[in-house]
Amino acid sequence: QVQLVESGGGLVQPGGSLRLSCKASGITFRLYDMKWYRQVPGNQRELVATITRVGSTSYADSVKGRFTISRDNAKSTVYLQMNSLNSADTAVYYCTNDGRSWGQGTQVTVSS
Repeated sequence: QVQLVESGGGLVQPGGSLRLSCKASGITFRLYDMKWYRQVPGNQRELVATITRVGSTSYADSVKGRFTISRDNAKSTVYLQMNSLNSADTAVYYCTNDGRSWGQGTQVTVSS
């Protein structure tokens, strides 16, 4: 059974940082591209960052230079380091193994 479990969300002030984690089980993690999406209620899910099997990364323009995606294949975990957060980053963040399975999401709220 495939499970993706996100953690690390919370309330942070503008300009602050958070590090999200997504622990995978039930899959051969190293074989998958991993992605972070985010969603605001009423809006479509937005692709935030991708890391390929070989470690290549790409980002949405809105987070480029502020967010960093990384992975630890030994721990079957993908991370999203988020710096210089602003209110537009408030959303539920989801990880996925290239769209095949999804986690339950973790809420990130940026507010003073």
